[in-house]
Amino acid sequence: MPSYESSATGVLLAAGTGSRFDPDGLRNKLLAPLPDGTTVAHAAAHRLLLVVPQVVAVVRPGADALARALNEAGCDVIFSTAAERGMGASLAAAIAATGDAQGWVVSLADMPWIAVSTVEAVARAVDQGAPLAAPYYRGQRGHPVGFGAVHREALVALDGDTGARALLSSHAVTRIEVDDPGILRDVDTPADLKGE
Repeated sequence: MPSYESSATGVLLAAGTGSRFDPDGLRNKLLAPLPDGTTVAHAAAHRLLLVVPQVVAVVRPGADALARALNEAGCDVIFSTAAERGMGASLAAAIAATGDAQGWVVSLADMPWIAVSTVEAVARAVDQGAPLAAPYYRGQRGHPVGFGAVHREALVALDGDTGARALLSSHAVTRIEVDDPGILRDVDTPADLKGE
């Protein structure tokens, strides 16, 4: 268990279509089991929940099984009708639903291998006043990303599929160097579930 509990709010973006995982749309990759039997979404949610007191998970309408699984994992689930417009719209929905948050740690539900220590480091940076914070592994920025409350209006205004990329490229980001390749690894295809 981490010794640190953040005052930031967790956001888990879980509203994607996963079309590369299952082009026919019959299986939700976030409900696929990892080698230890835990589902992808549960593993990603668990890492956030070990550090922050509340995690809001955004799912698309109709993803009832995923919503149930995330709720059982401890997340507050919101359905976003705007999810079809992309990650930016999903993130905006989560920020709008957590108006009193002091900051956010935003993670992707298809990234189940991020180390808890990385989540903690990003959350701590936000708690200490960093407007933007992100982990870097061997020079590459990864997830989760931390946002201070100063960016609330910009986040609520997001739309489309670029997420907060423009915000991150136009503002100074507190870099957190980590020895954690999990910040770059997601599940795109069934072969990725092995985690190797």
